[in-house]
Amino acid sequence: MDLPVEHLGTFAAIVDEGSFEGAARHLHITPSAVSQRVRAMEQRVGTVLLRRTRPVEVTEAGSAVLRAARQLARIADDVAAELGGGQSGSLVPLVVNADSLATWVVPALARAARETGARFEVLRADETVSTARLRNGEAMAALTATAAAVPGCTSTLLGVDRYHAVAAPDFAAEHFAAGITADTLGAAPMMEFDRQDMFQQRFISSVTRARIDPPRHYVPSSAEFATAIELGMGWGMLPERQCAEGIAAGRFTDLRPGAPVELPLYWQRWNLRSPVLDALSAIIADEAAAVLDPTPARRLQGQPGRGR
Repeated sequence: MDLPVEHLGTFAAIVDEGSFEGAARHLHITPSAVSQRVRAMEQRVGTVLLRRTRPVEVTEAGSAVLRAARQLARIADDVAAELGGGQSGSLVPLVVNADSLATWVVPALARAARETGARFEVLRADETVSTARLRNGEAMAALTATAAAVPGCTSTLLGVDRYHAVAAPDFAAEHFAAGITADTLGAAPMMEFDRQDMFQQRFISSVTRARIDPPRHYVPSSAEFATAIELGMGWGMLPERQCAEGIAAGRFTDLRPGAPVELPLYWQRWNLRSPVLDALSAIIADEAAAVLDPTPARRLQGQPGRGR
């Protein structure tokens, strides 16, 4: 099947820009030329590759084409760098959850940018969406809680992030004076990142084995989520690196000392030979080794869904 390189580049530009018109502006060609290239690809493939929505949506067949377009762009960048021409300017899209982004991933990306000269686009998403974005070609690599490798990718365990159920001391004294029970957890306001965040509910299940629907607040930002807990809005789960200092200083009360919830983190990346992806993966693994525990000791039944 013959899919010209410039057509694949056009396809990726449409997805990146969200529309045919945006791709035309980015590529300095007419919208008509963009449409003709997509129609030509769809005729060769024999099926629809893009849904003409706003923004455009990639079909299942289009996902395979997008992966090919991204991989060709990565290879072109690597060849340009190897020949001394520098990076061609294409971004390396990655999926990272908000907690890791807020605690240790940014220094790793800064180091990778310095050492490789590459530019990165971070897509924030939980582990379920991260693997979907790898599968459909939106991302080249992802930090995920999913061990099974996406087809065409490799999966490597980086280590374990530990989460603690914490609350402000006054909040804990008011709502949990009688202990962490089904009744107290059912009445105490709870923090959640968004409506996909199941981490707190899984902590409740691990303690009570009961179905509880407590009052809750939603704060979809890692730093502000922690601030809301510290200000007494509710209790919630925070990664150890984000709350250990606060626990030691008395700003947080650990509701279940000595029994954190563990979240194994995996690095999944396209199984593509690329100096930039290889270097990035090595740096991510190196930085993770400094902040994550190497192996899980206590694993919560069913890994926590996390919108952050």
